[in-house]
Amino acid sequence: MSLKKLLPFNVLPLLLIFLAVSCKAQNVQTTEQKPIGVDQKAAQLLSKMSLEEKVGQMTQITVSVVANGENVYGADNPITLNDEKLKEAIVKYKVGSILNTGGRARTQEKWVEIQSSIQNIAKKETRLGIPILYGIDAIHGVNYTIGATLVPQQIGQAATWDVGLVEQAAAITAYETRASTIPWNFSPVLGVGRNPLWPRLYETLGEDVFLVKTLGKAMIKGYEGNDISDKTKVASCMKHYIGYSFPLSGKDRTPAWIPDRYMREYFLPPFKSAVDAGSHTLMINSGEVNGVPVHASHYFLTEILRDELGFEGIAVTDWADIDYLYTRHKVAASKREAVKMAVNAGVDMSMVPYDYSFAELLLDLVRSGEVPISRINESVTRILKVKFKLGLFDKAFYPLSDYPDFGSDKFRKASLEIAQESITLLKNSNDILPLSKNKKVLVTGQTSNSMQSLNGGWSYTWQGEETDDYAKDKLTVYEAVVEKIGASNVSFVGGKGFSAPIDIQAAVDAAKDVDYIVLCLGETSYTEKPGDFEDINLAANQVALAKALAKTGKPMILVLIEGRPRLINNIEEAMSGVLMAYLPANEGGIAIADVLFGDVNPSGKLPITYPRFVSSLVNYDHKYTEELVITEGSLGEATTTHYNPQYDFGFGLSYTTFEYSNLQSSVESMASDGDITISVDVTNTGKRTGKEVVQLYISDLVASITPAVKRLRGFEKIELNEGEKKTVSFKISGNDLALVGIDNKWVVEAGEFEVKIGKLAKKFSIK
Repeated sequence: MSLKKLLPFNVLPLLLIFLAVSCKAQNVQTTEQKPIGVDQKAAQLLSKMSLEEKVGQMTQITVSVVANGENVYGADNPITLNDEKLKEAIVKYKVGSILNTGGRARTQEKWVEIQSSIQNIAKKETRLGIPILYGIDAIHGVNYTIGATLVPQQIGQAATWDVGLVEQAAAITAYETRASTIPWNFSPVLGVGRNPLWPRLYETLGEDVFLVKTLGKAMIKGYEGNDISDKTKVASCMKHYIGYSFPLSGKDRTPAWIPDRYMREYFLPPFKSAVDAGSHTLMINSGEVNGVPVHASHYFLTEILRDELGFEGIAVTDWADIDYLYTRHKVAASKREAVKMAVNAGVDMSMVPYDYSFAELLLDLVRSGEVPISRINESVTRILKVKFKLGLFDKAFYPLSDYPDFGSDKFRKASLEIAQESITLLKNSNDILPLSKNKKVLVTGQTSNSMQSLNGGWSYTWQGEETDDYAKDKLTVYEAVVEKIGASNVSFVGGKGFSAPIDIQAAVDAAKDVDYIVLCLGETSYTEKPGDFEDINLAANQVALAKALAKTGKPMILVLIEGRPRLINNIEEAMSGVLMAYLPANEGGIAIADVLFGDVNPSGKLPITYPRFVSSLVNYDHKYTEELVITEGSLGEATTTHYNPQYDFGFGLSYTTFEYSNLQSSVESMASDGDITISVDVTNTGKRTGKEVVQLYISDLVASITPAVKRLRGFEKIELNEGEKKTVSFKISGNDLALVGIDNKWVVEAGEFEVKIGKLAKKFSIK
């Protein structure tokens, strides 16, 4: 039936008009309700902001500035925030970011209290209600929260050579960091650790650029997922851009001298990979490169980072590093000039951290025209976008009940697995390992009964010196061995860590009644500048203990618990077995005992070269001129030692054996824009299931820039049962074989290449 028949004639036009207007109104309403994007939100908010509010967003202070305490350098314990100081920071100076922990670890409940106080003032007592972006160094788990899951330090994660495990470690850290109300994590370290003297080596993913960029990408995925507004994810912070990990002296925050070509080929790729993976923030190198502090380098912070890499996120300084342009680097004549240099170079946020001088000076610089407002708007837009992406405007943090897995047994087991797979078997004479569980064992050495050594720095406190108190419910190596084989089978001589020297004679006497000695040596905890040392050799008192025990004739297993390689060439020969445990964290004692007694088959591989001599700290991907040279002349045979490490990069034994065969390539020759598939068969020829890291190395036999002897170009970790065989394939493109040429540009050169997997080798060419 038609509408006309149902309605009077004069009503119909009115109804049609009403329907048309209603539909139009509906369309308007739909348009108005359509969500706007982050870019538009940031632009709209920026347009409402005063200059003071913008400069405040670029200012980051440490939490002790707004806490009760004797001064700004330290907060009372337990920490309590001061409302007047908070209002001064957030309302008066309009600070946009706060960081740090106030000296030590806090409970989840304390973190809620801290964040509630901060965010309530930001939301309710400021004109625009912009939330505070809180950041922290959650370096190996959320290490400043009591009860959290600590995972092995990055160098140990790298030793697993397992992309999935590394991503899982980051995902656990992200979950528990957000469960601590904190949305921003100053991690991962993407500096390539090519100087074994450097005290932050353990925070890196090793010395090889391919390994670092591959595992670094996995860490960012674990931290950020697909959406950093997810309540289980955080904004990652790739650091320290750039060249920080390669100081010439090996000392922290000392100059690096890195030619542009070398920088682009070895140190820039992990950051490019991280930018491509979507990392939202970046922390700048505290040091200087080629005489220019990176915080003052427009070349690195704008021309390379922004224009070449396309990074759109926040570039934050490290601790007080703008001030240091004036006080330490001496490139600025005043703090005012330092602020001008840094902001114009491309810094977005200053980790001041103790006062408001940065904000005051920057205001004056903008008003005088020395820093353009466009530069300020760029930085503030980046900061606002990250805050919007994190969802902080909607909800700064979530209730603790939303995080049932915090500190869970599930996460603990994951940390244990990572530690187990990181442990690297470096020596196993006459298959002495694994040890029998019904034998008598002496456990001794400075690191044998220390949670501090197992965790390293960034553990509950900055230097990790209180770890034994915080982790007293966890097992040291000695305690884990007792649990594994029973107290009646274990003798122990040693104290708690490095607090006192071990009684060498007591250890020698105890060795008389045992079958084996488990000697745990290495380092105490440290990080950054306090970790600088003058001697890479293992400490003299530890060497003395090892040599005295060697004279007993009892078989010794050396367990190295350390963040960087300490030289052992003067005691290694006396050892029947050597395990490298790195810094395996709270579950490390259990993991070490599991490997010692065969409950876990070791599968870790060195992510660094372990040097033999103090004067020969050469990386694995060295030049041909750094090889071992033997010459004959009028005086007879002469040997010049260059690359002759204690243990090679990528090395690691297993309790089973693996055989490589049938190395194949899909083509003999490829175009520069083509690709080649390399395959190899791997067979477990031993008596137990094991995991093997298949490593693909390629040598460029002739190049316009002197080539490395070999470079890692692919790897895959596989598990094989006894007698099982698997084929592993790698697809290599021409770009994977590119080098940075004389003109500092990437180029794929024609020529002959050699691929190496295990002891197998095969040549191919690029046309």
